[in-house]
Amino acid sequence: MIVAITGGTGFIGRKLVERHLARGDAVRVLTRRPVHQGDLPAGVAAFVGDLAQYADLRAFVDQADVLYHCAGEIRDPARMAALHVEGTRRLISEAGHCIGRWVQLSSVGVYGQPRAGRITEASPLDPRGPYETTKRLSDDLVQRAGEAGAFEWSMLRPSIVFGEAMPNQSLFQLIRFIDRERFFFIGKPGASANYIPVDNVIDALLLCAQQPAAAGRTFNLSDYATLEDFVAIIAAVLGKDPPRRRLPEFPVRVLAEAGTALTRRFPLTPSRVDAMTTRVRYPTDAIENALGYTHRLTLQAAMQSLVNSWKERHHQVPAHS
Repeated sequence: MIVAITGGTGFIGRKLVERHLARGDAVRVLTRRPVHQGDLPAGVAAFVGDLAQYADLRAFVDQADVLYHCAGEIRDPARMAALHVEGTRRLISEAGHCIGRWVQLSSVGVYGQPRAGRITEASPLDPRGPYETTKRLSDDLVQRAGEAGAFEWSMLRPSIVFGEAMPNQSLFQLIRFIDRERFFFIGKPGASANYIPVDNVIDALLLCAQQPAAAGRTFNLSDYATLEDFVAIIAAVLGKDPPRRRLPEFPVRVLAEAGTALTRRFPLTPSRVDAMTTRVRYPTDAIENALGYTHRLTLQAAMQSLVNSWKERHHQVPAHS
């Protein structure tokens, strides 16, 4: 099988590359910069091109059985529209009628910032920030092209994806706060922790690429724990007692708003308060029923592994001279 992957040098994309190589597939990766030794595993065909600018993409997509669109910009809002929207448009123009299936890596962020309830694939889209808004536009382009007959398509929307090489540092910051015994809960018990291990995301992407039932479908992907249980997993690995401190939500929100207005470096932001008080769940019924997906790694096992790895790096005992 010929597999083409955008974002193949990134956190999720590199794992996807490794999985397909292990299967014996021919793997192509689109990268913005020339590849140096060690940047990609041996056997990968690297194609240099920037989706945010003009790039010759024909050889990259030509006769690919599966095209995974995993490229994303999470830091620079100025690049988000160029990459997510115009870059997707360029890729569609080249991939139409010459690939088998397009697998779009999206995000549950396109549903906006719901505060409670079950969010399914049928829930309305209400993206708020530039990342989520441009990802939704990218998704729309792919779906319209697929429905017009340009290619088969499938879409995966994971929640917060975690693993050792993740670029998002918020989870590592949570671990540090618990380790230093500075963590506190906000508001009433029962807030949600919606995370998914990166290896489970790769499993789901392969199902989206291979299963006939995935064609023309969008699937959410997440695991779930209460915030109390999630924090307790981390504390146990760190050898700490589970945190008990809890502050009322309203005054914490006022403090977060005021602190953020004074300095961008204030550690408690309104978005962080939102994340620690939400009661949303993203059930996986659709992907389980349609594609036979199951969580290969439990949330507990994956978090224990991540925290153990963090602990080894940060709790090293200095050698005596």
